[in-house]
Amino acid sequence: MTTVNHEPLWRPDPQRIARAQVTKFHTWAAEQHGAPSQGGYPALHRWSVDEPETFWKAVTEWFDVRFSTPYARVLGDRSMPGAQWFPGATLNYAEHALRAAATRPAEPALLHVDETHEPRPVTWAELRRQVGSLAAELRALGVRPGDRVSGYLPNVPEAVVALLATAAVGGVWTSCAPDFGARSVLDRFQQVEPVVLFTVDGYRYGGKEHDRRDVVAELRGQLPTLRAVVHIPLLGTEAPAGALEWSALTASDQEPVFEQVPFDHPLWVLYSSGTTGLPKAIVQSQGGILVEHLKQLGLHCDLGPEDRFFWYTSTGWMMWNFLVSGLLTGTTVVLYDGSPGYPDTGAQWRIAERTGATLYGTSAAYVMACRKAEVHPARDFDLSKVQCVATTGSPLPPDGFRWLHDEFAAGGADLWIASVSGGTDVCSCFAGAVPTLPVHIGELQAPGLGTDLQAWDPDGHPVTDEVGELVVTNPMPSMPVRFWNDPDGSRYHDSYFDTYPGVWRHGDWITITSRGSVVIHGRSDSTLNRQGVRMGSADIYEVVERLPEIKESLVIGVEQPDGGYWMPLFVHLAPGATLDEALLGRIKQSIREQLSPRHVPDEVIEVPGVPHTLTGKRIEVPVKRLLQGTPLDKAVNPGSIDNLDLLHFYEDLARKRN
Repeated sequence: MTTVNHEPLWRPDPQRIARAQVTKFHTWAAEQHGAPSQGGYPALHRWSVDEPETFWKAVTEWFDVRFSTPYARVLGDRSMPGAQWFPGATLNYAEHALRAAATRPAEPALLHVDETHEPRPVTWAELRRQVGSLAAELRALGVRPGDRVSGYLPNVPEAVVALLATAAVGGVWTSCAPDFGARSVLDRFQQVEPVVLFTVDGYRYGGKEHDRRDVVAELRGQLPTLRAVVHIPLLGTEAPAGALEWSALTASDQEPVFEQVPFDHPLWVLYSSGTTGLPKAIVQSQGGILVEHLKQLGLHCDLGPEDRFFWYTSTGWMMWNFLVSGLLTGTTVVLYDGSPGYPDTGAQWRIAERTGATLYGTSAAYVMACRKAEVHPARDFDLSKVQCVATTGSPLPPDGFRWLHDEFAAGGADLWIASVSGGTDVCSCFAGAVPTLPVHIGELQAPGLGTDLQAWDPDGHPVTDEVGELVVTNPMPSMPVRFWNDPDGSRYHDSYFDTYPGVWRHGDWITITSRGSVVIHGRSDSTLNRQGVRMGSADIYEVVERLPEIKESLVIGVEQPDGGYWMPLFVHLAPGATLDEALLGRIKQSIREQLSPRHVPDEVIEVPGVPHTLTGKRIEVPVKRLLQGTPLDKAVNPGSIDNLDLLHFYEDLARKRN
């Protein structure tokens, strides 16, 4: 934990502070809306959470949000869950995302990069034309506001066009990356019953082509609500029987028609897996995402028309949706479709160089891998345009801060390092980038504007300079409007509000320091978080336990002190089975094929049994605590376990590893 006062690693110079959008916004909000004129960012943040209605009204004015129907008030109901934002208002997210086409039609809206690392631009005018054409075709197919449209797509321009066209007609977008196996996709898409499916025939990764036509055929067979399937020939194959051609649907030249929908109308469904059952189908709204992302990207990330925004991500992660929203600020968005480390570990830096990225986003794991591989980004690549390196997915370790700073400083660069933390659940950041604040090693700069972030002890009291639960005590516009197929709201309530009624509990351990910065310590629940993607253990259990040799299994994700992440799979074998190389191979192959390579564990370890609660639920959190070195008597309530002796195995394993 980093709470000792020390000199910051970096301070913004006066020129950077003066030109930052958040500085200009602060000055304007003080003049127009009564924000405090003194006290810098901390005072602005305090005002934003004390006066949320005034703050969010100011955000919509500053970014010129177009309400086709005016709102009755900013916040109709402040309760959580159930807060009502801008009741009465209508608007359209896609209309705002394409506004720059009117003034900068020939400039690039998108830069698409594959493993050749050669950027290919899509201009604002071309993006708007394709969205207009596809939106008209979707309407012709009978897609109406509220209908779900799904994409089994990599991070390519077609995915952006499909999302924006869906939003333009008032449809609800949802996507999975093509490295997901059929079962993993169906667990998501079957919940929302899409009427249109956009698919590729395959994808390229690590220098190889991966044919996904068999998976697409299975998806078509298992999604009975589909009215149309759209084929995108990324590998150059013919469209399967009955599928529509992407090129035909995007060929016409017509202005997009933007359906004006209520502020809380669904924009997309994201998925976040818990430890049991199907992935949570999280519904976020057109208006809520619009204003939250304008604030986050425009004020916190300091993005504007002169910027180029790159974040390594896939369409199966909320960071892809966040990346696409860079269009809202008129920013050129860089889409990379490929392996993060192909043909070598420095691949992402090469993409930043070739695209002129100004904000470069990646994972903490990639930063640490570059450090270990002795990559020298600022020496070996021209990164003179990079103003900020941002990381997420897991906390950036102190060594990562130092390495990034030293690598860029050696070349005379004044690098702003922004470690950020948020979640799929809000498709945004709770804490992270502030261009006007110093950066301290191992710390996120501050909570975000409009985010009443606190660390609470088990009794619900806020603590400073102590580890507590990450809670948000006032609503954020991008919080889910609901979960899909959760008619009484019970699953939504139980996911965030069962510990502290009326207060969002996210499932992270954090420290809010006396200087106002934030330290993230990792998950406080048992959700897996690997390579920046949260995964559910239930998906893995379903696959592994189909194998006849496996009686039961337990998967745990453990954050390591050096910034790594250890994900062991414990298996309790059926009588007569042996954990030999053949079985190990089949376990890993099954997980890779039916879920994704990301789900494959680091180790498979035979155990004498899997401990449960008295009601029969596998206990993941106590085992994780044991593996992190917590003493047995503090890791678990002995009275709640069916076989306490089993825990001694995990306790001994932790002792041997630590």
